[in-house]
Amino acid sequence: MPHLRTSNRRSCRYNRLRDLERGPLAAKSQNENGPQHVAIIMDGNGRWAQNRGRPRLFGHQAGAKRVRDIVKACPDLGIKYLTIFAFSTENWKRTQTEVAGLMTLFRRYIQSEAKALLKAGVRVRFIGDRDRLEANLVSLMNELEEMTAHNDAVHLTIAINYGGRDEVARATKRLAREVAAGRLDPEDVNDETLASFLDTCLLPDPDLVIRTSGEARISNFLLWQSAYAEYEFTPVLWPDFTPKVFGEIIDKYALRDRRYGGVKA
Repeated sequence: MPHLRTSNRRSCRYNRLRDLERGPLAAKSQNENGPQHVAIIMDGNGRWAQNRGRPRLFGHQAGAKRVRDIVKACPDLGIKYLTIFAFSTENWKRTQTEVAGLMTLFRRYIQSEAKALLKAGVRVRFIGDRDRLEANLVSLMNELEEMTAHNDAVHLTIAINYGGRDEVARATKRLAREVAAGRLDPEDVNDETLASFLDTCLLPDPDLVIRTSGEARISNFLLWQSAYAEYEFTPVLWPDFTPKVFGEIIDKYALRDRRYGGVKA
């Protein structure tokens, strides 16, 4: 991800600290016991296609269509923020054909969904390191972010060429530059300071992280942000992850007791 302008980075820090002052429970979803921010590791597209005797890209195309359904379901479920893991820093290890097909799919998704997202009040952000992405894809990403910048119904964040460790390393470099320039006192650096330099600095931390396809690992996704997130691992493959399945998981989340390290009196 290109370095943000200093003014934007300071804005990230201001908003992060302001939200901290309000307290961890200040911002509620429409369902008071439900999650405000849900993050999803969308896994199982390839297996879904192979189970049907089709190429893996067929599964990724079906997965992209499922994203549309899940985004539409968010308002009714009281979810304000949705973050999805589209392509990791490790996914470059896949075959050249699959990687090229995914990049084409990302471009087509942005082009085909832009107007619908704008009309539905969805604000789109992208996180991850954009330096390795093709210029035409980055241009489309920038345009969609600008186009939807004033929307507030749902905040959709798409992680492309994203890795949690890579994000923390990039954030640390930016923080170090601020210290070296004399704009930040090392003695003032704490966990909230570092968080203000992350790609997600303007987003609340996820309340719930869901991984589809039955795998029970987090795969380098939102490592810092998910410190107090609840996790749900479902065997459902991503193309089969319907709003109904989504709603059932949200209902289960509402029954969980979240204490943030404390003990109820």
